[in-house]
Amino acid sequence: MTAITDALRITRSVRLDEVDPASTPGFDGDKLAGRAALAAGADHLSQLQERLYAASKAGDERSVLLVVQGMDTAGKGGIMRHVLGQVDPQGVKITSFKAPTDAEKRHDFLWRFEPALPTAGQIAVFDRSHYEDVLIHRVRGFSAPDVIQERYGKIVEFERGLVERGIAVVKVMLHVSFEEQGARLLERLDRPDKHWKYNPNDVEERTRFPDYMEAYQIAINRTARAAAPWNVVPADRKWYARLAVQELLVEALEGIDPQWPEADFDVAVEREKLIALGGTPPTEEAKAEAKAKGKAKEKQAKKDKKQAKAATE
Repeated sequence: MTAITDALRITRSVRLDEVDPASTPGFDGDKLAGRAALAAGADHLSQLQERLYAASKAGDERSVLLVVQGMDTAGKGGIMRHVLGQVDPQGVKITSFKAPTDAEKRHDFLWRFEPALPTAGQIAVFDRSHYEDVLIHRVRGFSAPDVIQERYGKIVEFERGLVERGIAVVKVMLHVSFEEQGARLLERLDRPDKHWKYNPNDVEERTRFPDYMEAYQIAINRTARAAAPWNVVPADRKWYARLAVQELLVEALEGIDPQWPEADFDVAVEREKLIALGGTPPTEEAKAEAKAKGKAKEKQAKKDKKQAKAATE
């Protein structure tokens, strides 16, 4: 656990009005230092994800689910680009959930999320999630109050089941302020290259900002558990939010501690086969160089991890 992840974790209850969206819990550096820490941690995150993916080929069924929630403009897209973009895409599955279809409405509200869960060795990301069914449904009155109350319990049971199946659940609320949201929406109007991101409905939803904060607080307090805690990430500073989510993913992967699978074949025999078919065996100098490169890469990864950890303490 790092200073950042420790500061963000919610296992019981929280008052969102006591969390400053412009703060940087667990990190004393500025924007430049934050960006440097994000870059320094990229290789370590990438290697952990590769190990997770590789371990699944040897039967390790564990995986990670990252749930990203937040108001419009909170920075969900930036998390996808700047954090998940640091790892091999073949081991990542990102699903953006919109309003349920008529077919999906005929099932229990959790039904449509099952196909998007991670398979062995994957990091799955929910861009918005099953929590919409207790957030917008509460604020807009799409479901009756007693139905909303029942859903909190169903969500807890759902996530408990995921953990029992070997899925590490990382839940993130990107906590953006009303003022910062307004500034970001105005930027979308002022910049032609961001017009595509703007939706006139955003203004209507903005009038309900306090109601959404209340709905988030209730949902977090009703569903935060030690096995699947919430992490309230201040998001007015995009660079900090990205660093925080990177740290949370690294922590989850280090908790799994996936290992490189051992070869299920005789390496020496396979090597001789390749040489017999014309493969050129490396010289002693090339062998030494390859070994040195491997050690250097491992050393650099440890150094990057140490620097990233130091930057957050």
